[in-house]
Amino acid sequence: MKLAGLAAASLAAVLLLGGCTDGSPSATSGPTAAAAPAVGSSLSPSDFAAALKLPGTVLLDVRTPAEFSAGHIAGAVNLDVQSAAFAQKVAALDRAKSYAVYCHSGNRSKTAKTAMQQAGFSHVYDLAGGVQAWQSAGGPVTG
Repeated sequence: MKLAGLAAASLAAVLLLGGCTDGSPSATSGPTAAAAPAVGSSLSPSDFAAALKLPGTVLLDVRTPAEFSAGHIAGAVNLDVQSAAFAQKVAALDRAKSYAVYCHSGNRSKTAKTAMQQAGFSHVYDLAGGVQAWQSAGGPVTG
């Protein structure tokens, strides 16, 4: 009889705790943003994750190829903002799409975002605090 009570209590705890979330961002779980972020926005990890789910959004990792290989957000395309070919590669991108940009800490993504806006992109936003903030909030990376 004691085992049945313990099992019932354990099940209740699992059900109660299972409904809670830790607020960690994920590109595959959680809500989708209701609308595209404001032009030039710097988003929190959870808002960034929600915005990534909007149709036509391209995720750009603007760190070096070595940093990208060490771990990146799933689905990201590597486009090194410090590369001599950055402007040329940006010019080849579809201006009709939305671009979610991130780097390590948020500095290079702001540089990339500004360069893209100057090149005529109107749907560009970045991850405030970069992949560091993403991981601190529990966001997954792949390598």
